[in-house]
Amino acid sequence: MTDTVSDAATDAATPSTPKASIVGKRRVGDTVFLGLSTTAAVSIMVILAGVAIFLIIRGLPAITANWSEGDLAGYQNRNWSSFWEYVGPLLFGSIWAALIAMVIGTPVAIGIALFISHYAPRRLAGALGYVVDLLAAVPSIVFGLWGIIVMRPLLLPVSQFLNEYLGWIPLFQGPVSTTGSTMFTGGVVLAVMILPIVTSITREIFLQTPRLHEEAALALGATRWEMIRLAVFPYARSGMVSATLLGLGRALGETMAIALIISPSLIYSMLLLTDGYNSQTIAANIALNFPIATDLQRSALIGTGLMLFVVSLAVNMLARYIISATGPGAKGRKRGKRS
Repeated sequence: MTDTVSDAATDAATPSTPKASIVGKRRVGDTVFLGLSTTAAVSIMVILAGVAIFLIIRGLPAITANWSEGDLAGYQNRNWSSFWEYVGPLLFGSIWAALIAMVIGTPVAIGIALFISHYAPRRLAGALGYVVDLLAAVPSIVFGLWGIIVMRPLLLPVSQFLNEYLGWIPLFQGPVSTTGSTMFTGGVVLAVMILPIVTSITREIFLQTPRLHEEAALALGATRWEMIRLAVFPYARSGMVSATLLGLGRALGETMAIALIISPSLIYSMLLLTDGYNSQTIAANIALNFPIATDLQRSALIGTGLMLFVVSLAVNMLARYIISATGPGAKGRKRGKRS
């Protein structure tokens, strides 16, 4: 009888053995997945560090060189005293063109995202979302050709209007271009190019707004717009800001569209409607001059790329900080740190 009881107890314990083996298999899978994920994350950091090291090593000779002698003397028809004097107008032009694109494109992108998420019928919203995301697959050279053939002549009457009625504003002063090769045209094309990234991020943020918040606002008598203003925008504020900054990072690095459209100069200029007074951007300057540059001149171009890399990295880090500091879970994280 005692043996029977012990055998029964042994049999009762045996079902746990397969579970233990399954747990063991899952732990092996988790370990492998953790290793792959860690490798992927580390590889991103290694690649980023490698790019930074490459830019520093290749750009340092021009950064520390004497620009009054050798291949850098009179480079690009100017007697630059140092690398910093040379990169200044380029950095200004890159930031200026990106800011123009953000001012024009961000309201349009947020409006498209809001229409897709809260106003459009489901079928239409899906089609519009697909079309907007498809813009991200269009190459920069295609946008540049579109800007030359379509946007330059199309924006000439707009430029005339802005100069005639808003010419008292410094941005719209000066003789209006007859070709359309202006920073205004380049900014409009850049604005179209950043639409996919800003629209897709803000659309997802709008859709994540708690449904109870929206229904509560409507139940209290709010209109559709008041519900969006009181419930959706406060919840999505950090996401909208971060999407805008990510779009700014995209606009900073665009090359061929600006290189094809505007007629640039290495100057500090905020004029939008004139020829010959358009500040050159770093990316476009590298694309235009790299094939014909000497070794030291290429080092100077790579040094300007390093400056653009630093600015783009700072913009993306700022976007991540805003998400973590003002996002929906930021208050909970702050309370956890205090406790």
